[in-house]
Amino acid sequence: MAKKAAAKLRVTLVRSPNGTIGKHRETVRGLGLRRMHHTVELEDTPSIRGMINKVNYLVRVEEA
Repeated sequence: MAKKAAAKLRVTLVRSPNGTIGKHRETVRGLGLRRMHHTVELEDTPSIRGMINKVNYLVRVEEA
């Protein structure tokens, strides 16, 4: 049986993490986001979803 392709999420940093809680800045970096309007594609896993939920006020998420 062929494996089903993992779903992807497109995450974009839309607000600056400057002035936010330090753990939230670290989470943004952990997602691979480096600067404003930077977009990364990530696997849709529970751990990534948790990170996104933690900083949901800083990012925009779309299905890829």
